[in-house]
Amino acid sequence: MASTGPAADAARAAFQAAMEAKGHAVENAREAVVGLEAAFAAGALQRTPLLDQMLGDLMLALEQDEGQRLGGKSAEAARFILRAMARELANA
Repeated sequence: MASTGPAADAARAAFQAAMEAKGHAVENAREAVVGLEAAFAAGALQRTPLLDQMLGDLMLALEQDEGQRLGGKSAEAARFILRAMARELANA
């Protein structure tokens, strides 16, 4: 059952805003994940198995060695996964 109420709505809106923000897709994805994890911790949204899987996939796409810059493939993967996560947030 999806979370309801002002906190859930605000968390979903914040995720969408981070996802659509101007800037590099990788940085936007990191910001979206931080907000989403905070919403989970606060109880505003409930984790779903699919969201957990998508978060794991996103973290792999964002993984980098120190000093390494993430390129186009990471950015495209982040955009793809974030769009799927935005759809799944309706169930969180």
